[in-house]
This record gives sequence, C-alpha cells and structure tokens, in this order.
Amino acid sequence: MSDFRKQVNEIVKCLGGADNISSVSNCMTRLRVTVRDEDAVDENGLESLGDVLGLVHDRPMAYEIVIGPGKCKKYADCCKEMGLGKGPETAGEQKGAAKAGNIQGKQLSGEQSPKAVLKVIGDIFVPLLPGVITAGLCTGIASLLIQVVPGYAGSRIGNIVYTVLTLISTSFMTYITAWAGYRAAERFGATPILGGMLGMMTCLDGINAIALQIGLYQEEAPLQSVLRSGRGGVLAVIFGVLLLSAVEKRIRSRIPDNLEVILAPLLSLLICAVPYILILMPLLGLVSGGIEWAVSVLCLSENWMIRAFTGFLSAALFLPLVASGMHHGLIALYAVQLESLGYITLYPALAMAGAGQVGAALAIRKKAKKAENGRLCSVIDAALPAGILGVGEPLVYGVTLPLGKPFLTAGIGAGFGGALVMLAEVASTTWGPSGVLGVFVMTAGPEGALRSAAIYLAALLISCICGFLITDLTFDGSELRLSRDQENNAPGTIIPEEMEVLTADHQEYRHVQKGELLCFEDNSCSFRYTLRDPAGIHARPAGEIARLGKAYGCRVTVTAGDRSARAESLAEMMELGAVCGTELEISCEGPEAGKALAALKAFFEERL
Repeated sequence: MSDFRKQVNEIVKCLGGADNISSVSNCMTRLRVTVRDEDAVDENGLESLGDVLGLVHDRPMAYEIVIGPGKCKKYADCCKEMGLGKGPETAGEQKGAAKAGNIQGKQLSGEQSPKAVLKVIGDIFVPLLPGVITAGLCTGIASLLIQVVPGYAGSRIGNIVYTVLTLISTSFMTYITAWAGYRAAERFGATPILGGMLGMMTCLDGINAIALQIGLYQEEAPLQSVLRSGRGGVLAVIFGVLLLSAVEKRIRSRIPDNLEVILAPLLSLLICAVPYILILMPLLGLVSGGIEWAVSVLCLSENWMIRAFTGFLSAALFLPLVASGMHHGLIALYAVQLESLGYITLYPALAMAGAGQVGAALAIRKKAKKAENGRLCSVIDAALPAGILGVGEPLVYGVTLPLGKPFLTAGIGAGFGGALVMLAEVASTTWGPSGVLGVFVMTAGPEGALRSAAIYLAALLISCICGFLITDLTFDGSELRLSRDQENNAPGTIIPEEMEVLTADHQEYRHVQKGELLCFEDNSCSFRYTLRDPAGIHARPAGEIARLGKAYGCRVTVTAGDRSARAESLAEMMELGAVCGTELEISCEGPEAGKALAALKAFFEERL
C-alpha cells in the first residue's frame, strides 16, 4: 500500500486533515468519505489531483471521490492502514452528525426529496455489491459451463466446479434479505445483527406456518398468498429495519443501563416482529409485485415493438439518471427481479449506456485531433480503456458531460443497442459488471447462455457505432476549436451580460454591453466588491471561486488591501482574512476572462 500513501496523503490534506475524516469506505469506483467539518474541505484541490476522476458531494458531510475500479479499493485499504476515520469525535462532528442524522431520519419518511430516498437505497446496497457481482458471475459461468461442456456432470472435476459455483451463488442469493437487513441497520443506526435477524426471518418457512394459521396462505398456489416466506423481499426488510431502528432507540433511552444489553435487543425484535410480519411484509409484497408486473409488461411483453421501445428509452435515459443521482432507485428494482425471477431484464439495456459513450468519445477525439486539441485527446485516450471495460466515470466527468451535447448523443446511440438486447430478451444474472466484462453475466436469455452473451456483445458494438455516428453528425466541434484558441492564448471573449469592468491598466472602470467583445492585451479584467456575508470568505465559497475560474480556464486572484491570493490555493485565501466589510478586487486572467468575470460577479452578489 506504500505506493498509494503519497496520493492518499494528498487526498487527506484536501479533506481537511486526518482529524477531519470520520469514516472511509469504497464501492466499485469511488472512495466514500464522511468528514466532521465540510467547511475545511478543499473541493477544488481534490478535483485537481491526478488520480481523482470526479467528485460527488450531494449530502452533508459525505464525499464520493471517483478514483476508478480496483484502485479505489487499494486507496480505501491504505486509508484504513493509516488509521483514518478512527479519531475522537469533535464538536464539529457532533454538529455534523446531528445534522446528517436528522436528514437520514426524514429520507424514508417522505420529508426529503425522492432523490434522497433513492440515495438511501443505494447506500444500503453499495457494500453488498461484491457479493451481488460474485454470485451473479458464478451463476453466469455455471450457465456457460452447461452449454460449453454438456457432459460436465459425468466428469468429477466438472461436477465439482459446477457445484462450487452454485454454492457460492446460493450462499448470497438465498439470504439476500439477511445481508440487506444487516446493512440497513448500519445505515439507520440500529444494531446490525438485529437487522440481519429480521431479514433472515423473512425467508424462513416459519412465515408460511404463521400465514397458514391466520388464513393468509394458499397451499394450492403459494406464490399468490397474501403472506408467505420471502414476501416483500428486500423492500420489506428496509422498512422493517427502519421501524426496528426507531423502536430500539426509544427502548434504549428508557431502560436501565445494567439491563440494556439483555432486554433492549429482545424487546426490540419482539415488538417489531408482529407488525413486520403481518403488515409490512404483505404491504411491501404488493409494492414488489407491482414493480415486477410493470417491468414484466414492458421488458417481457409479447409485443416486440413494446420491448424494443422500452430498451431504447431505458438505455437512452440511463446516463442522465446517473448524472442526476436518480439511478440509485433502480437497485431496488434489480433486487426485486433477482429475488422473484432469478434474473434481471432491465440491466442489459442500461449497460449499453457505457458503449454509447465510448462511441461518442471516439467521435469527439476525431474532431479534437482535427482542431489540434492535444489536451482533450490525451484525456480521451486515458479514459477509453476504462470505458470499454464498463467504467464510465472518466468519460462522463472528463469528456461528454462537460461538452453537453455529446452526453445526450451518447445516450441516443446507446438506445439502439438497448433496443436489440431487449428485443432478444437478454437477461443478466446480477448487476454491476458492464462493458466487455459484462458478457459473463448476460447469460439468462431464453435461448441459452451463449446466444445471450453473443447478442450482448453485438449490442455493445451497435451502441458504440451509433454513438459515434450521431455525435459525429450533430456535434460541430466549435467548442474544441475554442479550446484551440485558448491553447494559443488568443485574447478576447464575449461578455454574456452588461457590467462594469476594470480596464487592462486597472485605472478606471468602463461599461460593456451584452455581447461586446472584450479584448485586453494581457487577457485580464477585474471588478471590486465589498463583502456582505457575516462569515466573510471561508473554505466553501473559496472552493467555489476556484471552481468557477477553472471552468473557464482562467487564473483568479483575490486582493484585499496589500494581500493577494490565488483562488486555487485554499491556504492563501484563508490568509487574506477577508471578513464582512472588506473591499476586494477580483481579477481574472485568461482567454475567457470576461465569461469568468460575469460568473464570479454573479456568485459574489448572490453568496457573499
């Protein structure tokens, strides 16, 4: 891990130091960090680090640092070896934890946005992904083994291999509700083992015995029973653990300390078991059944046109869902289908989004090369291998999303591949792997594993080709040519709104009209502003100032009296000592200084 210690130290520095880190974990591509004081975090500094592909900060105190597959796990292990996330709780952390706890308590009770609720579901399943992927891969490889080696059962080695693969898959899928319950309890603040026990209860035969006693079980048609083993699945478990968390916290606050360790777990489960079994399981069973029915109507329709349209639309819209954070809700849909059917019908179409993005990136590279934009070509060259293997963050954050239109054309190109896999009824044994690596889990189609895998690969190629052609035809590359001008330091930029700007010699202000071409020989301009925010300039707005300058390729300097600071340096900005009433001069240098100036002026007036 020593190879990563230097990079981790840089990340820690930008996060406000080791004492500011409350917890560290990872998913497939992201290092997930919870901090004690987010005002101490240098977001701009994080994004500028070489190994950081992107930064997501959509919840209080929580940061997701996009590192990439494999590497993010090594980073997380290095963080643990360094003892990060184990420091004493500070006053700032207590305040932040209280704030985050209040939000988490509201997220599944309807007081937060749907996006926040979906994010909670995603947080529960992210630590389970290694198990989900491993079980799905083992199922897929076992399916391929049956077709590639028809006589495997007659071979001792073949039989053992098949049995081991099946055991690994079954060990997770049989008890997925228990794993989900354990993780949900960690997320909601309940005792994890109690959440696991509640989840385990869900899939045991005792539920059928209870249902039979109260007349809710149909022996002739068990799957149509109002209450049965597994009814409601992971959705019932999540809401059951939410109830368990509330009950357990209340019991622990009222029971004597010397009896808490014995009575609190017992009473919590006893109180929650009855409403969970008799109310939540049947109720969430209806919800799960409704989700399964809706997906089946669209994805497994006998009408081929409905299937093709569903596949096209799903693949085309997936990237915008990812960008907005709404894709977390799909995890519940995957889990419901995997529990009830043993396969997932929607995921193969969604996996096409990455291939469409690869095609769009290739088209952009063609135009960037023509415009002699070497910087963008280098970014694409570095991101393409990961994109081909199914890791889309480098292309999303580094190429298509910043350019706008290619982000949309990539999705449209992916739609054609999505239509093909849905038309052919290709299904997956899990979710997670995509791109070329996803071929091993796309084996659950009705025509056999080999045919499903072959159609999946063909659909990837179609998505890539369509993404390339549509992007090549609709994206004119003018923004790339502008980047060429920037590399040559060509002065001049269009002012997006009327404003007063300081002339190049910094001696007087002059009024410029919207649309006027502002040309300073040194490509610089500035404005003056008196701080109105009682808190002055602190870490959060300082990071936003640096981010705005970076977005326009400009160097931003903030001057207070006889002190000047580069916006990209959090330390220098803090040393300004800019408090309420301080008069600042904000200057921009670069070919798009006018645009940066307009954005900065609006930011200061709105936030400071």
